[in-house]
Order: sequence, then structure tokens, then C-alpha cells
Amino acid sequence: MNILVCISNVPDTTSKINFKDQNEAFDTNGVQFIINPNDEFGLTRAIWLQQKSGAKVTVVTVGDTACEPILRKCLAIGADQAIRIDAHPLDGFFVATQIAALCKKETYDLIITGRESIDYNGAMVGGMISTILSLPYVANCIQMDVEDSNVSLQREIDGGKETLTSSFPIVLGAQKGLVEESDLIIPNMRGIMQARQKSLTVESAITLNQATSVKVFEKPPEKGPVKLVDSNDVDGLIELLQNEAKVL
Repeated sequence: MNILVCISNVPDTTSKINFKDQNEAFDTNGVQFIINPNDEFGLTRAIWLQQKSGAKVTVVTVGDTACEPILRKCLAIGADQAIRIDAHPLDGFFVATQIAALCKKETYDLIITGRESIDYNGAMVGGMISTILSLPYVANCIQMDVEDSNVSLQREIDGGKETLTSSFPIVLGAQKGLVEESDLIIPNMRGIMQARQKSLTVESAITLNQATSVKVFEKPPEKGPVKLVDSNDVDGLIELLQNEAKVL
């Protein structure tokens, strides 16, 4: 089995976010970047398939050289090879088109993306890749069982879960549940040393017109001061909930 895991380079949730150029660009100064958590769930599940059935696991990202440390981490986790498509990720359509172009050069049985990235939360790349390649797509995937050339899947839906079956090739949108946080693989020294010997290939991006542009970034308004209400002042609490919070 040939597996491609799509990786996003995202800011750590503890990083302080700022913007520059009149709030038209994200300021990366001082920001720590990590593997997108949903992508890491998918990568871990791919490594399980590698360990169980000898699947080949390739990771890919769209970005500049600043993305290479997270690709090296993916290799240390256990991926066989890494590909960096050398381009600034303009938007979800741009990323999906670049990855789909790569997939047309080599056949992948399973393409795993995260359900969404934690920076822009667009949740669009997986669906776009599947559309461009005319492949089935299962989003919000929380369970996967492979048997020969068929795969049984479970995904979260509003109010419940849905079970599906499919043949390969297929695109999956991974999330927590496909594996748990306790299952994530922490690279050890042996994995880190092996990662230095594994292939990290840089591919040129295809020419593509930018479909969207950023007009402005805006932070949410700061929270106001907390109002403390005496535990015996029930009427005052109700008034605040009705007139200020407007939740009653």
C-alpha cells in the first residue's frame, strides 16, 4: 500500500499571534510551528499500517524551507520519505491543486489529510483534492479497518456516527479518534538519527492563478472585565444574564 499524508505547518496554540503590513499578513516572528494535530493523527494511523502490513508512507507539505523541520519530525516519527512543494501556500485551493498535481505523477492508495488545520480552520483541502482527482472522500474519520483492497470507515456526523465501506484509492480527513492523543508517536533518538538519512525531496510548484486574497486580518475583541455577583444575589445575577449577557 502506498500512503500519502498531507502535513500542514501551523502555529503552536501557545504562540502569540500578530499581523503586519497593515494587518494584511501574518507575522511569523517569534512563532513556534508544529505539525497540525489532525494531520498528526492521520500520520500515526499511517505508521500503524506501515508497521502492520509494510505500507510505504510519504508525507507532503506546501511551503518554503521553514517547513522542513516538521517534515524531518515526520520522518523521525516513521515516515519513509518527505516531499516539500516549494511554494507559499496562498489558500486551500492552491494547496489542494499542488498536492493533486503531485498525486497525478504517482499512484497513492490512500491520501490522508487532517479534517482541518488549526490556523485557518478551512476544512477544504481534503475535499478539493478528492474532487480534482475524482476520488471518494470521507471527512471527520474516526475509525479505519483495512482488509485486502477494501477499507471500512467510520466518521462523525451530527448526532451520531456513520459507517462506510470503500475500495482504494480514497481520501480521508483524519481527526482525533482515528488514533488517540496517547497513541501519538514521540520521536526517539534512533528515529531522529534515521530521519537524517531519509529522502526529503523538493518539488517545483505548478503555475496557478491565485483564487483568493486576504483583505485584512482582525483579532477578536478583548474580553471585558469580569463581574462578580454575590452568591445570595439571585435577582442581580438574573438581571445581568438578561440585560447584559442576553442569554435568558
